Amino acid sequence: QVQLVESGGESVQPGNSLRLSCVASGRLRAMGWFRQGPGKEREFVLGITWIGGIIYTADSVQGRFSVSKDNFANTAYLQMNNLRPEDTAVYYCAATDRVYSNSNEYFTEVSNWNYWGQGTQVTVSS
Repeated sequence: QVQLVESGGESVQPGNSLRLSCVASGRLRAMGWFRQGPGKEREFVLGITWIGGIIYTADSVQGRFSVSKDNFANTAYLQMNNLRPEDTAVYYCAATDRVYSNSNEYFTEVSNWNYWGQGTQVTVSS
């Protein structure tokens, strides 16, 4: 059983940066970040494999958001730069201990991630 604890969400002004952290317990194959805005479905943001560090990125955050990991600390980070009001959402850390495909589509599917954090609120507003 893997447990995930997120931190770092807060209210910021447009153009600012924010870094979220997710500490995991247990053995993982990949960690990822999803977000769910008001009245919207949960959507994939970024993912990273634990071995090899292969990164998957949603088009909507390409060039602004990045993901990194610390294998020793079993922690993943989501660096968000040039934040926009439309980035306002609850951000969820996700993890999986099994990976059956290397395709981008595989990692964007909510159902392929079997562990979830409690979520952390990010609000971007002037």
